[in-house]
Amino acid sequence: MTADRTIRLAHGNGGRFMRELIRDVFEVHLRNPDLDVAADAAPLATFDGIPYVTSDGFTVQPLEFPGGDIGSLAINGTINDLAVAGAIPQYLTLSAIIEEGFEVAQLDRIVASAGQAARESGARVVAGDTKVVPSGQGGGLYLVTTGVGYRNSARELGLSQVQAGDLIIASGPLGDHGAAVILAREEFGLEGDLRSDCGPVLELTQAVSEYEGVRFMRDPTRGGVATVANEIARATSCEVRLRELKLPIRDAVRSVCEILGFEPYYLASEGRVIAVVSPEQAVDVTAAWRSFENGRNAEIVGEIVAGPPRVVLETRVSGWRILDELEDDPLPRIC
Repeated sequence: MTADRTIRLAHGNGGRFMRELIRDVFEVHLRNPDLDVAADAAPLATFDGIPYVTSDGFTVQPLEFPGGDIGSLAINGTINDLAVAGAIPQYLTLSAIIEEGFEVAQLDRIVASAGQAARESGARVVAGDTKVVPSGQGGGLYLVTTGVGYRNSARELGLSQVQAGDLIIASGPLGDHGAAVILAREEFGLEGDLRSDCGPVLELTQAVSEYEGVRFMRDPTRGGVATVANEIARATSCEVRLRELKLPIRDAVRSVCEILGFEPYYLASEGRVIAVVSPEQAVDVTAAWRSFENGRNAEIVGEIVAGPPRVVLETRVSGWRILDELEDDPLPRIC
């Protein structure tokens, strides 16, 4: 392990300190046969299927929170973006932008968490980069990822496939990640045992990959289920109806939102799937998801109907109200 307790600018200058940091932290936890730390590029094996690629950046405060950290968040978030497109993840890149003064021990924990998440997904980290910015010019640590995978099926998944009459399914409780991070910040005098749902959804997406009735899938991260629903409404020029009594939201999440004046429908989830499915197969897809621990609370939560392109929520008292698209961000970044 590098002898320094905190990151120095020299850890990003390409010299001995950077080499030792990569060797003692990144290579230890991300080591695999394809990761050549002396190379500027890595070869990828070819595979049968349609290639998919995604890219993302991650910033969260605090960097470690109940149920995860920025390392597992970055890997699982990238894996999930591929998974909801129907793809099987194969390769990852992970770049770290580290602020001067960051504790090496915390960096080691986070990179270890990222490595564990990658191994559990079956994907391999094959490239990356390390940059150090001066103290005061960063948020401690930012991570940037790319994911590459492939999809076997030639069947299209996407908003273009959604039709009026289709049903909307949520794979499990929504908003856990957003609420857990809010509590972890300890800014509002609130305490609780909520844990982020940060985790992979690949087993759920692959379990229904051959269902012809699955039209579209999305992981409801920033902006939550309401933002996914607004995306569907815009793309299809249809009305999206959600039912409050069916939306799986934990009482603890609702309580946090009631106290702080937030809407749980806009809170991020980091281990859930929203799917649009034909009415003929919606019950079967829900049952398939409920056979997994991560999907045992799956519910049909709404439907797509002909009408103006908007999202409406049927409330507990059988009234209706519009869930608008987010404009101002009600929360600091949480993913």
